[in-house]
Amino acid sequence: PAQRLTSQVFPVIMWLAWPFLPALVLLSELSVVKVQTAPCQTCRKLTESFIKGLEKTANKNFGGGNTAWEEEKLAKYAHSETRLLEIVEGACEKTEFECNKLLEQIEDQVETWWFHRQQEAPDLFDWLCIEELRLCCPPGRYGPECKECPSGPGGVCGGLGRCEGEGTRLGDGECVCDPGYSGHLCQNCADGYYREKSSNDSSGACAACYHSCKRCKGPQDYKCLDCKPGWILHDNKCVDNDECGTELARCPSNTYCHNTDGSYECRGCDPACVGCMGSGPARCKKCARGYRLKGAKCLDIDECSERAIACPGLNEACINEEGSFHCDCADGFIRRDSICVENKPPKKGLFDDMTDDEILVLQQMFFGVIICAIATLAAKGDMVFTAIFIGGVAAMAGYWLTEKGDYMLDGFLKGR
Repeated sequence: PAQRLTSQVFPVIMWLAWPFLPALVLLSELSVVKVQTAPCQTCRKLTESFIKGLEKTANKNFGGGNTAWEEEKLAKYAHSETRLLEIVEGACEKTEFECNKLLEQIEDQVETWWFHRQQEAPDLFDWLCIEELRLCCPPGRYGPECKECPSGPGGVCGGLGRCEGEGTRLGDGECVCDPGYSGHLCQNCADGYYREKSSNDSSGACAACYHSCKRCKGPQDYKCLDCKPGWILHDNKCVDNDECGTELARCPSNTYCHNTDGSYECRGCDPACVGCMGSGPARCKKCARGYRLKGAKCLDIDECSERAIACPGLNEACINEEGSFHCDCADGFIRRDSICVENKPPKKGLFDDMTDDEILVLQQMFFGVIICAIATLAAKGDMVFTAIFIGGVAAMAGYWLTEKGDYMLDGFLKGR
């Protein structure tokens, strides 16, 4: 009955799960896909760091004491989970996101190598990154299938370049040649280089031609076979082509063509010019506004001397400048509300020139007068006398606060 029930239920379960089957397969392969897309360089760096951890933890916490006991403990520690955890914890820096991500994904593989594969596969990089994870290729190979790089007598790319993607699961395997070399296996000299002859008349290295030569027979300027753009071959020499004297030059308005070795450049005209044929105010096609042709040059017009009233505003002065002029207030005047007014110093207040000591004395006199008046009123004294007293004190204070008061006080002290 159980078998019959199973045979009846299983098709129903498969029918219900069939729409979700692709998603289940995708989830089962997700971790593998993540590992496969991790770069080879990250795996290489991780394994190098792991090997350094191995070296760092060798013979750790042992030395001195009972040798037999230490050897027994050391043998256990060498392949223990404790040592593995210590190495793994230091394999990636906290800031290295890709390294930590990869390490988290391949914990099972690392443990497998540590406990079961170390003896038969001592090279962790080869076993983990090349064979197990398939993130890298052996040296001299490239691409998803680790195809062999182009090789010649000198090795990969003739020993004169590198294979694109070598050692990784990426790249197209084409040779990226060293400077001075070209071709499928970097066996030819690149443009601007020639083949030197060695002492035994065999082909030597590629050396640079004269700077204007595209092809040459030697390093001298008279051994050119072809020229680089911007140069013309003449008697085996590459002569500069003056683009400014031909229609080859294309410069925008208000600039002029300046010839250089093998090329040209467009430079801006002088501010005095509207269009020019060269640098300076003497090469203008037309003078700019604010300039006038005098002789062969476009020179600045002094509007301040040529105009009767250049600055019509009251108390304004004209100031000339290159190509123009501007109006400013004359000396002794400042601009307020668009008008130049006399710059008078502000009037001084009554107490502006007084020192701190003088202000303190004045305050004491003032409070003395107030107290005296209050005391007189409290004693029901003569109000007339009080008024006279207050007036006299106020008058003395007034004289004391003036410059004449200083002279009077000085004369009084000297008996004058």
